[in-house]
Amino acid sequence: MENFSGTVKMDDQQQQQMELPPGFRFHPTDEELITHYLSKKVVDMNFSAIAIGDVDMNKIEPWELPWKAKIGEKEWYFFCVRDKKYPTGLRTNRATAAGYWKATGKDKEIFRGRSLVGMKKTLVFYKGRAPRGEKTNWVTHEYRLEGRLSLNNLPKTVKVQTLCINPLFYPLFDFKIPN
Repeated sequence: MENFSGTVKMDDQQQQQMELPPGFRFHPTDEELITHYLSKKVVDMNFSAIAIGDVDMNKIEPWELPWKAKIGEKEWYFFCVRDKKYPTGLRTNRATAAGYWKATGKDKEIFRGRSLVGMKKTLVFYKGRAPRGEKTNWVTHEYRLEGRLSLNNLPKTVKVQTLCINPLFYPLFDFKIPN
């Protein structure tokens, strides 16, 4: 196994293109992720955020994601479209080639003031196939619109129905890349 520090390095040119002030950290609240990023991306798929990349969580393993991130040292943010397990079903496909993301715990409601605007689901990555998968330390939070920002309340021109933001974490500073 190979170690790396978990820090995503950018060259000077990339840093200048982003025009971030020294010491900038992207650390939005749950409500900010929902109202300032996810809701805008759902309405306009061309919307991009300086600190949030776009990935297909089913086509990439969690240990490959830091290289796809725009910024981040210990957490990385991505827009992704949730894939349905079956074309006519409601279940979400969270499998990758090497494993799967499993929901854990209860979904958390996210409010703006007193209005429900979204939900947050915690997912843990397991290597292998269910039910014998091996739990890893990779964790992500999947955000979705609810309440007044739910897809039912958005313009009918909105085609994407299951877009999410996934901040990805690995709780240990150094992590191992599986063979």
